Amino acid sequence: MTESADHSPVAVDHPFVSAVKPLVDAMGAELLGPEQAQPDDVVLAWEGRDVIAVRLPQLSDSLDHILAALERRHGMPLADLDRKTKQSVVRTLEARGAFSVRHGVETVAGALGVSRFTVYNYLNREHSAKGE
Repeated sequence: MTESADHSPVAVDHPFVSAVKPLVDAMGAELLGPEQAQPDDVVLAWEGRDVIAVRLPQLSDSLDHILAALERRHGMPLADLDRKTKQSVVRTLEARGAFSVRHGVETVAGALGVSRFTVYNYLNREHSAKGE
């Protein structure tokens, strides 16, 4: 057992919860007891019994979570990456929908330590390479 954000118990020792926890963590979501589920939460059942609820993050929180994960993957702040790697990060973020989030370009530019114009150039360069 562990506690959710509001300190109620969550059955993390259940095999199903153990299986989905890495995915929930990767999304930046929150595990809750099924009785705490609100209408927008996703309740997951195992063998006909509600086991856990997942509260999905707001899109803007998801972008921050993705940026933090990319920093961990690269082992340094994104602003310290070389230009080619920053371009790769922008491609990854575009594939994950980062630029559909309000202020996504500004958030990414800030994390990369570049201007919005530079992020747009990276995106345009990628689209030109694909012939779009």
